[in-house]
Amino acid sequence: MGTVDDRLAALEAQVAALSERLAAAPPTPPAPEGTFWALDGLKQRLPPDGSGAVLYTGTVRVAGQHYDWQYGRTVDDLLAADWTELPSTLSALAHPVRLRLLREILGGRQSTSELAEIEELGTTGQLHHHLRQITAAGWLRSAGRGRYAVPAERVVPLLAILTAAGR
Repeated sequence: MGTVDDRLAALEAQVAALSERLAAAPPTPPAPEGTFWALDGLKQRLPPDGSGAVLYTGTVRVAGQHYDWQYGRTVDDLLAADWTELPSTLSALAHPVRLRLLREILGGRQSTSELAEIEELGTTGQLHHHLRQITAAGWLRSAGRGRYAVPAERVVPLLAILTAAGR
């Protein structure tokens, strides 16, 4: 342990380095006003005689990747759409092992060998069964050589579904 002067000089150097990093960082944009700023923006874009709309949006950084996504549909379009194909997409998420796989893959464990190390995911055969189910439903894609990734266009929708389910 150095002298007090040495320790003080080291501390001052650390504070100076931190100050430089803060000065170089981009400014933080001001927070939108009001609790319902996204909802207010959506309402401004809708015709007054419509039945409404649903919007979900997100900006996500996971495992070194950044995703920005926004999607919206009018209520009329949603109610008129064919819902018959939705059960298979949603049922692929209705298993704790599949949700765990998606979380692990989003977190950076993307190879089958890394995933097979997690005992709670079952045998290798069970692991491959679950990977096939969520890949067939579009929640995963093969990234080659036994690696999987959540497609960029599915990251925010997946997290939006999980947010809605957790309410």
